[in-house]
Amino acid sequence: MTTIRRFCCNDLLRFTSVNLDHLTETFNMSFYMTYLARWPDYFHVAEAPGNRIMGYIMGKVEGQGESWHGHVTAVTVSTEYRRQQLAKKLMNLLEDISDKIDKAYFVDLFVRASNIPAIKMYEKLGYVIFRRVLRYYSGEEDGLDMRKALSRDVEKKSIIPLKRPVTPDELEYD
Repeated sequence: MTTIRRFCCNDLLRFTSVNLDHLTETFNMSFYMTYLARWPDYFHVAEAPGNRIMGYIMGKVEGQGESWHGHVTAVTVSTEYRRQQLAKKLMNLLEDISDKIDKAYFVDLFVRASNIPAIKMYEKLGYVIFRRVLRYYSGEEDGLDMRKALSRDVEKKSIIPLKRPVTPDELEYD
């Protein structure tokens, strides 16, 4: 049976195997600690029996006004636990927190333009490609900014796609 719970400090020493996928962005320890301290509601882990980490989601809430949104910084599932809808459960959890607790307008995420399986999964979850970000990943590969409108965005303004690609310099960060 899978347990989904808040990520805790000890998990930082146990989740390396989940990050072995070449498409998973990894960060330094202080980056994870910052998320854990600032946005604990947005950092969850899925655990198998025997306390084996199956996957995790890390995110935050940011922006102002109609740009107030939940952001998925990372979601990944270990290869042996894929195709069990675990990523969907983790995404739904982050979306619910963004929608019901933080009253965000939308949830966004960035995905490598070459990661077709992830793009298809996000589209099945209701995300649309909002814009292409040129050379987003290490100055080499383009990223896609995908968004899903939440209940507060009644008119779905947050997901109207931009007509032109942008550069990383044009992104707003909080």
